[in-house]
Amino acid sequence: MTTAPVSAAERHAELEADLARWDEAYHGRDEPEVSDAVYDAARRELLALEDAHPDLRSENGFSQRVGSAPDSAFGKYRHLVPMTSLSKAFDLEGLENFITKIGRFLGLNEDKLQALQFVAEPKIDGLSINLTYEHGRFVCGATRGDGIDGEDVTANLLTLKDFPLQLPKGAPELIEIRGEVFLSKSSFLTLNKKQAALGAKSFANPRNAAAGSVRQIDAEITRNRPLSFFAYAQGYTSSPVAKTQWEYLEKLRDWGFIINPLSEMITHAYDIPAYVERLARKRSELDYDIDGIVFKIDNIALQKRLGFIGGTPRWAVAYKFPAEEAIARLREIEIQVGRTGALTPVACLEPVNVGGVIVSRATLHNEDEITRKDVRVGDLVRLQRAGDVIPKILGSLPSEGPRSEPFVYPDHCPVCGSLAERVHGEAVRRCIGGLNCEAQIVRRLIHMVSRNAFDIDGLGERSIREFYEAGYIRRPGDIFRLHQHEDPLLQRDGWGRLSVDNLFRAIDERRTIPLARLIFGLGIRRIGERNAQLLARHYQTFENWRDAMLAARPDSEERATLGAIMGVGDAIADELSAFFAESHNIDTLDDLATELTEITPEDAPQEGHLSGKVIVFTGTMTTMSRPEAKAIAERLGAQVTDSVSKKTSLVVLGEKAGSKAKKAAELGIETTDEDGWRVLAGL
Repeated sequence: MTTAPVSAAERHAELEADLARWDEAYHGRDEPEVSDAVYDAARRELLALEDAHPDLRSENGFSQRVGSAPDSAFGKYRHLVPMTSLSKAFDLEGLENFITKIGRFLGLNEDKLQALQFVAEPKIDGLSINLTYEHGRFVCGATRGDGIDGEDVTANLLTLKDFPLQLPKGAPELIEIRGEVFLSKSSFLTLNKKQAALGAKSFANPRNAAAGSVRQIDAEITRNRPLSFFAYAQGYTSSPVAKTQWEYLEKLRDWGFIINPLSEMITHAYDIPAYVERLARKRSELDYDIDGIVFKIDNIALQKRLGFIGGTPRWAVAYKFPAEEAIARLREIEIQVGRTGALTPVACLEPVNVGGVIVSRATLHNEDEITRKDVRVGDLVRLQRAGDVIPKILGSLPSEGPRSEPFVYPDHCPVCGSLAERVHGEAVRRCIGGLNCEAQIVRRLIHMVSRNAFDIDGLGERSIREFYEAGYIRRPGDIFRLHQHEDPLLQRDGWGRLSVDNLFRAIDERRTIPLARLIFGLGIRRIGERNAQLLARHYQTFENWRDAMLAARPDSEERATLGAIMGVGDAIADELSAFFAESHNIDTLDDLATELTEITPEDAPQEGHLSGKVIVFTGTMTTMSRPEAKAIAERLGAQVTDSVSKKTSLVVLGEKAGSKAKKAAELGIETTDEDGWRVLAGL
């Protein structure tokens, strides 16, 4: 069997799926699955792909949203302005690239670029919090959540003493003030001693302890945890507070908030490396964890002009300190089989303390990495982490005695025995067993009920495996027919009347499901959560999406439309077409749909006077950069694509417009020059 090499779009989709899953574990359950080093490497790769292939970037892409959906145990709070993530830099070159991109976007020469002022703030390793004040009074405190909706933890935050409950006269009538709740190192050690004395589970690190303390149902537990809070950012405000970030921090201090005393004004871009060096030297002396530095453009008017790309502000960057390292003994290399058949190697280690975190597993990525690093069972290996989770292996230490034989990567699936094939150009070896492979079937079912898909409370990995082995659940629709096995289920260990009733209730609640969650939950290869949202946003209804996918045959108009959607591209479109070309997949989908009461449409795109327009920019813009023009169009409600089709509404022609201008003329599509675009955009 042969397939095409992995394209940029395919790799982008895989990275989006991984990052979404890791975000859910980290932000949603306070149970990180991978180290900061692994996460950041994947994010860097994704952003590099988007830089090289702008068509992969979309308003619904991975970086548009952060964190995970709020826990159902808490009430939801919808942030008035989304709590976005930051792009990251891992060395001085990364910071230089950040500044260079700002200059390119704003069209600044080198002198003006170096004269830009920044505010540097230590990056606290804690839990991001949004505080809302109405008429000066604190009314709500919420976690970041998924960046759109957070968990209402007001009662718990009222136990803190590091922020005011009342703002002074003259403060905006409505304002969101953001910061970080954290636990000092000394308080963390004291807390773990108390946990041990009570026979309770110890926390892995201060960040998890702070997050766990805030996300308590009983506020009295939070009250007994010595939490602290630094304020540093603004969300929504009904009236301006300051013209610069530094003035804003000063205003917060005047209002009674605690501002990190190490925050500093950087008057010239070339002063940034010196600040990085100073804070790096001071880091170990601090009584709280910092994992980097946030640099922000000081001028708020420039912040607004720079705007966002994929949910990430262009005017700020998070510089990450180098990762920590440790040494451990490699006991075994385990091969896991994922829902798409990927065989992933995992290192099983002798437990080791890495910066206060006890770890026993690490990622080995793929067989090439094992060969390149010459890692063997029994070796002492160097581990690296930049946070509080499973590290990655850097390589083996020199051996003082004989080593074991090199690891032989399996060429057959360890679960079903099918051939495990590695296609030319791919780093991953995959089981070709498909739905004949129990590991893939089960992983797809587990994926479907996961938090970012159908999110069925009480139906997790262990339950899915149990019900699969019992024959209760074999395909997605069976989940909603589980009540047919009520009597035998009640006879199983751990399943009493109350737990069964709660499970059935949770399943019934998901008979109404948003279209994006349905698409993501199907587990189609390379269709991550963000691309599922993008497809749902474009097609709006289940019927439209299903009909369009069935019609997206090679060389069809619908296939061209699908491939032209920003963030989809040809490779992902091919994957969707292949999925719908299989009759058993359509049968599975239709069987599932019959069990659902309602598949709700995705939210309509942002309303603006360009809503409903599909715009293509081509050629060189002279009064602004093309990225800025695209960002303006999207803010005004337009959908921006990079290819001209019959569904294109307008083509904006810059200087030296080429083939796209010709195609627009052939199709009779309206065009305008840059001056016309500025008038249309209200500029």
